[in-house]
Amino acid sequence: MQTQAEIYEKNGHLQLNASAIDSSELDVKETNGIEFVEKTIGTILSMHEKVLVAKDETVTSLKSENQFLKEALVSMQEIYDEDRKTIQVLNEQLRVAQEDLEHAKKKYRLMWNKVLENASSEKHAS
Repeated sequence: MQTQAEIYEKNGHLQLNASAIDSSELDVKETNGIEFVEKTIGTILSMHEKVLVAKDETVTSLKSENQFLKEALVSMQEIYDEDRKTIQVLNEQLRVAQEDLEHAKKKYRLMWNKVLENASSEKHAS
């Protein structure tokens, strides 16, 4: 029996080319054996094709998930930047309010010191 079997890759997929040179000399057992081998190789190629499809689906799914995570991260960064600006504005407002409070305290102390001095000087003058 002379058979020629060739497995080659075409477009990223394995292909099987098996042809019998002299089919008249093959008996039933050899034919069954060849059919078994061809079916086995066909099954392997089919499973390989399914693995490739599953791989492509997984890669697509991971790319989609990565894009979602990237967008979420960018969104969180924008929120963080906005919060940081808000904190800066609030800190500035707090600083101004504290300065105003200190100014009011000084003015209040000066006013009461003057009132006390006037009251003291009126007591001493009388």
